[in-house]
Amino acid sequence: MNNFVNDIADINKDFAQWYTDVVLKTEMVDYGPVKGTMVIRPYGYAIWELIQDYFNKEFKKCGVKNAYFPMFIPESFLKREAEHVEGFAPEVAVVTYAGGQELSEKLVVRPTSETIIGEMFSKWIKSYRDLPYKINQWCNVVRWEKTTRPFLRTSEFLWQEGHTVQASADDAEKDALEMLKIYSNGLRNLLAIPTLTGRKTENEKFAGAVATYSMEAVMKDGKCLQSGTTHNLGQNFSRASNIKFLNKDEKLDYAFTSSWGVSTRLIGALVMVHGDERGLRLPPHIAPIQVVIIPIASKKEGVVEKCNEVLDALKKAGIRAELDNSNNTPGWKFNEYEMKGVPLRLEIGPRDIENGVAVAVRRDTHEKLNLNLAKIDKEVNKTLEEIQENMLLQAESNLKSAIVETDDFNTLVEEVNKGKVALAYHCGDSACETEIKNKTTIKTRVIESYSTAHKCIFCGKKSKYRVYFGKQY
Repeated sequence: MNNFVNDIADINKDFAQWYTDVVLKTEMVDYGPVKGTMVIRPYGYAIWELIQDYFNKEFKKCGVKNAYFPMFIPESFLKREAEHVEGFAPEVAVVTYAGGQELSEKLVVRPTSETIIGEMFSKWIKSYRDLPYKINQWCNVVRWEKTTRPFLRTSEFLWQEGHTVQASADDAEKDALEMLKIYSNGLRNLLAIPTLTGRKTENEKFAGAVATYSMEAVMKDGKCLQSGTTHNLGQNFSRASNIKFLNKDEKLDYAFTSSWGVSTRLIGALVMVHGDERGLRLPPHIAPIQVVIIPIASKKEGVVEKCNEVLDALKKAGIRAELDNSNNTPGWKFNEYEMKGVPLRLEIGPRDIENGVAVAVRRDTHEKLNLNLAKIDKEVNKTLEEIQENMLLQAESNLKSAIVETDDFNTLVEEVNKGKVALAYHCGDSACETEIKNKTTIKTRVIESYSTAHKCIFCGKKSKYRVYFGKQY
């Protein structure tokens, strides 16, 4: 066990403190001077850039174009959609004074942009020929949270929010489901995170939506993290923003809209799904540094030169590699890059060069293996893909073991309080769901399937669906 582990809490005894220690000590993030804000440091931001790169490509395949909208929204815009403003009221930050005087109308700092984007859509969209209209922005949003934790819940965070306009209800629904699939595939392929995906209950849907769909990642302590959502907004926001178009029958109709987003919360999920007692464990596809090269006996002739040769070969192969030729001891470097979650470490010393190998150490399994220096790029690429695949398998196994199926409410509460996610039948009644939440702090996550052949686990009425219950971050 490395000495750095003394700097972080025990993952098995205090998971929440372990998480905070890890994101701070690996220099992913730091606290901002304003309570509840964070400064994303280069190591953390590099992960966000990789997330942006991946989803930008996927969005553009669907005909989505990037744009940018103002962060200040007239308060009157938010009030147009009553359910929407009610849902966000406790989190809204408002500007009342600027330019040395009181503002004639208060300005809301965007908690989300449906209203201001809807205003612009109402100007731009006139005919069915303008549809579908698909737009996305990468930006910051402000939600004045009472309890904050870096990446997971902060007063300001980064995200992308996509907004589409369609001519029919079916097309808006297809948009929401298409984006849910893109998100869940992205988490699997990029972050090696499997998720529970499905529709949210009426109680838990986005304020003003017809339907909300979510990806729920399950952390190592059994709590759920809502990791991305898509919303079929129907005509609710188009009516509020007056988004009308001339349809094929040459009649004016309100458009159908959808919205969808993922945020820097994904970085928190990455830490809590894969981390261990030594710190971060990053899947290669999302790791800012995929391979670190550590010279052994670096003062010996030819060692640093060979390390630089390997570095060049890996970079030419498109691998994100770094060479640490600092004055720190090899042991210190091993500990440092283990904590930072670098997937693969290469140790190269005089004897290794003589044998034509680099000693590779996998972060996911701590396994040591010899890689042929003559084919180092191919062998490293192959090993990185094996690590990626293994980390997804481990995460899938953890997710499966976290789920408990039950028909008994006391068992549900007991299991969720022990760090499980419970799958149970529910009547779908909002009052029943609210009573469960108020009594236990346990909430529904996503609907797994629909069934009227069973009884509600709480009130005993006929079930409407089977739903995941859990605690959340």
